[in-house]
Amino acid sequence: MTPLALALSYLLSLNLVTFGLFWWDKQCAIHRRWRVPESTLLTLCLVGGALGAKIGQGVFRHKTRKEPFRTSLNAIMVLHLGFMSALVLPGFRASVMALLSDTSTALFG
Repeated sequence: MTPLALALSYLLSLNLVTFGLFWWDKQCAIHRRWRVPESTLLTLCLVGGALGAKIGQGVFRHKTRKEPFRTSLNAIMVLHLGFMSALVLPGFRASVMALLSDTSTALFG
């Protein structure tokens, strides 16, 4: 698997999990059951699941008015957008691809 495919698989999986947790937390809120901690949701957002969180937030209308959660999620989205736009710059992109290649080689041989 190429480093780019590995990174995309990771991001897709993580965003699906994060989206699912937003659904699960909304269901728990409706039925007054144990909830997913906000720290868990924000950690998943920070490590790459922010898009799934924003989509889940909109689809399920969940945590849309909750502060500081909403501000933290938006800040993470800005951070991710800045990082993704930096990938367009040739020098930075080459450095990130080399790091992904080295990491995948170290992990998977």
